[in-house]
Amino acid sequence: MRVRALLLSLLLVVSGPGYAGLFDDKEARKQIADQQSMIGDLLTRITRLEELLENQSLLNLQTQIESLRQDTNKLRGQLEVLTNENELTQKRQRDFYIDLDGRLRRIEQPDPSTVSASSAPSGISGSETEASPPIAEVSSHSKAEVSEADAYEAAYEVFKSGSYQSAITKLQAFLANYPSSRLAPSAFYWIGNSYYAMRDFSNAVIAQQNLIKTYPNSAKAPDALLNIASSQREMNKTTASKKTLEDLIARYPSSDAADKARQRLVPRK
Repeated sequence: MRVRALLLSLLLVVSGPGYAGLFDDKEARKQIADQQSMIGDLLTRITRLEELLENQSLLNLQTQIESLRQDTNKLRGQLEVLTNENELTQKRQRDFYIDLDGRLRRIEQPDPSTVSASSAPSGISGSETEASPPIAEVSSHSKAEVSEADAYEAAYEVFKSGSYQSAITKLQAFLANYPSSRLAPSAFYWIGNSYYAMRDFSNAVIAQQNLIKTYPNSAKAPDALLNIASSQREMNKTTASKKTLEDLIARYPSSDAADKARQRLVPRK
């Protein structure tokens, strides 16, 4: 449009004087007609050029759109790969936790035969044996233990399913109902791991610190420290993470978690 306006202005300036002074002259009329024809041709050419420019712009725009579409498809593919890898990692992590919990619970759970032997000292006469607690009392105590174990198992099953927020709620309820339970360290541990899986690393550290502070001799304490170090690393607290690993090795040198800590402290090449 700008080109068209300039051409019209130029032609009007050139043709104006001749048109005014020689209007009755046939030659002048012919020149005017020729100029008008030239103007028409120029306008036609300008219109074609504008159409070509518009088409070229559309073509460039289509090319850019196609390029963006290809980039988007690539990103979607990469995102799908990362999602699958993340799901596999979480599954391996859950399987590892399940296996670890089973081993630790076998360690923490007392041997029934040992408990029976220790609860019946030698040298007790028949009359003394009759002084044992009533059957109803023993049955009530047994039911309480079963209820406690069921509550823990229910919460742990929720953790295994990957519903971490629900698992935290159930595990916290378990700790409120059974604060002195032998399974309390495990409850703290899985609360911390649930927060870690949700990438809430600050609360993961708090939960594991509660475990270590309250139950420093628990079989889960070394792994709690390892989880704290992992959380600190995720929060880019490299110095704190290194110190936690060193503390883990110093306090629990023979644990599997200490072996993993040593591997993490080896400088990467």
